[in-house]
This record gives sequence, structure tokens and C-alpha cells, in this order.
Amino acid sequence: MSSACARRGRLAWALALGSCVPAGHAPLAADLVLRGGRVATVDPSRPEAEAMAISGHTILAVGSEAEIDRHVGPGTEVIELEGRLAIPGFIEGHGHFLSLGEARSSVDLSGTDSWEEAVSRVGSAVAGSRPGAWIVGRGWHQERWPPGRETRVDGVPVNDALDVVSPGNPVLLTHSSGHAALVNEAALRAAGIDPDTPDPPGGTIVRGPGGEPTGLLREKAQGLVAAAHAAARAARGPEAIDAERRGWALAAARECLSKGITSFHDAGSGFDEIDLLRRIATAGELPVRLYVMVRGESNEALDERLPSYRIVPGGGNAFLTVRAIKRQIDGALGSHGAWLLEPYADHPGTGLVLEPVEEIEETARIALRHGFQLATHAIGDRANREVLDLYERAFANHPDPRSLRWRIEHAQHLHRDDVPRFSRLGVVASMQGVHCTSDGPWVPRRLGAERAAAESYLWRSLLDSGAVVANGTDAPVEDVDPIASFHASVSRRLADGSVFLGEQRMTREEALRSYTLSAAWAAFEEELKGSLVPGKLADVVVLSRDIREVPEQEIRDARVDVTIVGGEVRYRRQDSRSGGP
Repeated sequence: MSSACARRGRLAWALALGSCVPAGHAPLAADLVLRGGRVATVDPSRPEAEAMAISGHTILAVGSEAEIDRHVGPGTEVIELEGRLAIPGFIEGHGHFLSLGEARSSVDLSGTDSWEEAVSRVGSAVAGSRPGAWIVGRGWHQERWPPGRETRVDGVPVNDALDVVSPGNPVLLTHSSGHAALVNEAALRAAGIDPDTPDPPGGTIVRGPGGEPTGLLREKAQGLVAAAHAAARAARGPEAIDAERRGWALAAARECLSKGITSFHDAGSGFDEIDLLRRIATAGELPVRLYVMVRGESNEALDERLPSYRIVPGGGNAFLTVRAIKRQIDGALGSHGAWLLEPYADHPGTGLVLEPVEEIEETARIALRHGFQLATHAIGDRANREVLDLYERAFANHPDPRSLRWRIEHAQHLHRDDVPRFSRLGVVASMQGVHCTSDGPWVPRRLGAERAAAESYLWRSLLDSGAVVANGTDAPVEDVDPIASFHASVSRRLADGSVFLGEQRMTREEALRSYTLSAAWAAFEEELKGSLVPGKLADVVVLSRDIREVPEQEIRDARVDVTIVGGEVRYRRQDSRSGGP
């Protein structure tokens, strides 16, 4: 009998017996045991243990090493923790799954420290591409580039250097936030953008002194070039596109597993992308659990098609859930697209409205009608207030609005008057710890020092008010690494060693909960995952260091040694310690 069949047989036995072992019977032998370390359960009734046993895809027992050793049988695989820390699998609370995989196949600009270096990477990509092929990159941020000799408009280089290295290949370089793009003249031509092209609603074609496009496209203006790029991709045919997206999904999954992520809230995907993910999951090829938000579809399409796309696992070792809708009311602070109550300190205006309040309000009615959660991107203080207002209106005739667990994605800048509304309305603050320390150096320039201090990344205030805060990275905007975001959440320490508004730090216990049980709660899955409790899914991560106790400066040195999803070891770091049977 194969090991997989044996595991299924033992699981069937376990289900038949239930959780109780009759007196005089030997304890059920586990498929997998972790022992000899520290187990942080995130379970208030037993927060700490020494070992745990897994049967099939669920947790069989958690306890002392002596208690768990009773479950070791001839066929049990044993992982010797040797003092290491086991925790519930990290749950990425807000990311973009296929975009994460796509980013790994494009020009990576995240590590560039100058405009010249970014242009050089584009030039290298052009040299290896066929004439006319699109060059796609992501990850640049003008605030990380020191002033050089290049011409800049609105603080961002114009595209003349891109035209030198890529005169014939269209170049599309997405900002690290995803809320702006830099393109060359070939890309502008492909999209039909010239000095007379009007700004689209919710977007800006940035122009030079003479009215000529500089190559910088803010927010929805990116869609003009994105449509031209999509048309070029579509010419390759549906099979090629499907294979490419499948590759992105598997690449994203591999990266997640290597960083201890066992579940991922995908914010979000269109119906065609969900079809792909469903095919992968049905084939048993999806190794990370996905909680998918439907995005990019009209209200008419949502109302018509949501019933056939609702996927809510009723139990078992499920890997795909679809029960949320994603909307976006404003842009990002870095690109001056966040919608503010008062004007920016370094730019005229108060930001951009990307999706009208009335449209999102109609989406709210559709979500209520079909039993879907609503998750709305809001970064600026005005955007967050508008979303809270429209949620409150939608909740007015609902008998139990707190049960809806509607979310605000990012919730980065909040007027103090709006902080207690999250808890009162039962709205989840889906935030990203690493955004705080990534953006901290320039947030005061955008908002002014006083407003930045009053409203930026108010984790402590939200938690103290009783709100649920889920953590994540917004990958590929940031590295999907949860340890980096955990460190940012508890330290708020910037790259130069300074601390950005340290009074809003989370405790380490809160940060771990925000990445496990709170994130599970934000997806209606707290009974399935998020803590190490018998009967829950066996999604577990082994870390090389105890991030709850090591000195702050050593948190980021912790490594993921083992990632277990549904009782299966899906990742093992090659140079990590690991025991055998």
C-alpha cells in the first residue's frame, strides 16, 4: 500500500473513532509528529505545548512530549524540533496571487537604488527579447532613488532614457505600489496616447511643461497601456495564456511555501482567473489554500454570476474558497492617489476617486443579496470615512451586521474619529505591517508631520478599540515574507534604524495573532485554521528561532525550516535541521 493510501486509511479510522479513544485501547497512531521544541498554539486555552500529532490532514493532539509520544507508531514520521518553534501556518491577509507569480517572470526593479540602475535592467531585458516584444517590470519607487541628472516631473523621471535603451520594444514598468506606471514612447504609441489624449476618470496622464506625456501614468491611466499590452498577449491564443497563468500560480505557491504561508487571501481575481484556479485546485495541484475575492467585474456581471462562483468548503482538505468581492475607492499615498480629507502637503489636490461611491454602494447591495463579504481598498482618511459611511448605510436593515465581517483593505490613514467605528460596525482592518516601515520615510512629506503622526497605521489604536486587525504584505507590492511584516508590526523600525510612530506598535502576541487566527477570522475560517487545536487543519510552520522572544534585531534572522499544509510537508529548507522516522 502506498504511503498516501495508508494515510487515507488511518484518517478514515480516525474519523470513525472520533476524538475519543475508549478505555483500554491504544491511542491512535499519528501520521506525523513534531516534538522536542516549543509549540505556540495561538489557542488561549493552551497557548504553549512541546509537541503535536497529526493524522491525515488534521491535528490529532497537542501537548507535552510524553503525551504526544503515545501517538508515535511504526509508520509515524517524526520531525525533531530540537528546540525550534512551531506555529500555525502564516495566513497572507492581503496579496495578489497571480501577480506575485507574474512578478517573478518580469524585470524586478524592487532592489534598484537609482533610475540609472532601473534603466540598465530594462536594457538587459531588451537585449534578450525579440524585436517588438513587450518588456514588463515592477517594483520601482522614486522615493528610493536619490536625485540624479535626469529630468523629473512630479518627482518621477521622464521616459527619455527608456527610449534610448528600448526604442522599438514597448516598456511597461509598474510602480511598487501598483498605482502608477512608467512607460516608454513605444508603449504610449501602442496605447494611442498623445498630447491630446484626455485623462481617463480616476487617472492622470502626467505631462511635461509643453503638454507632452512624460511616460508616468497614475492610477486608472495605467489601464490605457495595460489594454494594449493585454491585446498583444491575447494574440498568442488562449492555451498559451492559460499555460502562462498556470505557471504564475505555481510560482507564487512555491514562494509562499518557502516563506511559511499556508493560506493566502487573494485580493482579487476576475471570473476567468477563478476558473483557472478552480481547475488547478480540482486537479490537486494547488499546494496553498486560497481565499479569493472577485474583482474587476461589473455590478451586472456580479449580480448574474456570483451564485455559480460561490465556493465555501464544507469540510475536508479544501484549497479554494470564493466568497468575497473586492472594490477600490482610492489609490495609493505614494502616487498621490489616496483620497484625503485635506490636500496633500507636497502636491495640489486631495487624491483620486477610482471607483465612485455609488457604484460600490450598489456592490454592497449585491453582496448582501448573494451572501458575499465585501472588501474595499481604502488608504486615505477620506476614503476610509466614505467606505465606513457606505457600510453603515448598507448595514442599516441587516439584523446582524457584525456577522458579515466586511473589510477595509489597507486602512492606512484614519481620522481619529473613525477609529472606533471599525469595532462598532464589526469591520475588519486588513492591514500590512511592512507597508508602514516601507512608506515611513516619506509619509510625512505627503501628509505633513502632524497629520502623519495623528493618523498613520494606527494598529495600537484599532486593537485597543476592539477591532480585528489582519496582517499581510500586499505582495508583490512588498515581499510576501511574513517574518518581515511581523518585525515591522512589532518594531515600526525603518531601514535607517529610526522608529516611525512607535506608540502604535503591536505586541508580539498580537502580531502573531494578526497573521494567524485573526486572518482566519477575517475569512470566516477560524474554526478550520489559525490555531493549533485538535480537529483543525494541520497547517504548521517550523521556524529556526522563536520570534516571540528573540531580541528585536534578531527577528528578521528567523528562517522557515518546514512548511506543512494539510499534514503534508510541502517545504523543507535544505540546510535546516530535520528529524526522520
